[in-house]
Amino acid sequence: MEHHKNYSLKNHNTFGIDVSAKAFVSVSSVDELKEVLQQVYAHEILVLGGGSNILLLKNIDKTILHIDLKGKTIEKEEEGFVYVRAQAGENWHEFVRWCIEQDFGGIENLSLIPGNVGTSPIQNIGAYGVELKDSFVSCEAVHKQTLQTRTFTKEECNFGYRNSTFKNENKDKYVISSVLFRLTKIEHKLYTGYGAILAELEKQNISNPTIKDVSDAVISIRASKLPNPKELGNSGSFFKNPVITITDFNKLVEKYPEIPSYPISTTEVKVPAGWLIEKAGFKGIRKNDAGVHRNQALVLVNYGNATGAELYQLAQEIQAEILKMFSIHLEMEVNVIE
Repeated sequence: MEHHKNYSLKNHNTFGIDVSAKAFVSVSSVDELKEVLQQVYAHEILVLGGGSNILLLKNIDKTILHIDLKGKTIEKEEEGFVYVRAQAGENWHEFVRWCIEQDFGGIENLSLIPGNVGTSPIQNIGAYGVELKDSFVSCEAVHKQTLQTRTFTKEECNFGYRNSTFKNENKDKYVISSVLFRLTKIEHKLYTGYGAILAELEKQNISNPTIKDVSDAVISIRASKLPNPKELGNSGSFFKNPVITITDFNKLVEKYPEIPSYPISTTEVKVPAGWLIEKAGFKGIRKNDAGVHRNQALVLVNYGNATGAELYQLAQEIQAEILKMFSIHLEMEVNVIE
């Protein structure tokens, strides 16, 4: 267990925002996790994993609890499937690649998503037609106050689009310690329906792709659009893709006939937030060191010394303009810590 006072969080958030925490504690086991929770009141703790989905606006007058639990285990196997448990501190992308090396399929479309395994269920991470819930079995979580470990089933997690019980009724109540996945061992079901994946596979002259081929294609696509946080501070997609009614969408089509969409149900469609932001003229914009990436309008970036407040202000300006132009409220996917 590591303890620090007045600790800089610059290397613990992918935006690279230089703020400090009153105290910083890193735990590498469930016992250490419970020990810290027992010593520090729950309301004085801020849980931090990979730091990939947060925007820090100011110094944190709390104890940062860094989850550094590591390990991957095969819990059981059945015909065609394997159950793999990953500890919360495992890097998500490294876990995906490890699964591919074992020829375990189901999460290859989620390659190169920043963050750790423990935070993946919180917002039900997803990309290219696949979501975490598709392979999720359960997760173990420690209650911050009672210190009891609870197993959450898929049903109990109430997964939705970038949503779960951990963002709603159980928000800030639990610390996820591990996640159990059900992955395929044979007859992998590949999701290559997104045009970008098909185009990338065709470019590589691959007609019968493996799960590694799909992963490599996703990595190539994401790398071409999304900046590496180690080189340019960012948190991936800053906003959720809004879901609107068919009626509202048809009204937009009259004014913007080229607007793209993806059907969600018979009454709703999803509209790409990146398209809206680019149409509103924000793609590539820069205000001091806060900006919108030149290749992907969905990504806000820190060019070096931007503050969290500057990035937040830019995000609010984008929200206001999108609401004005399209009558759509863009919801932030990133958690803003004030």
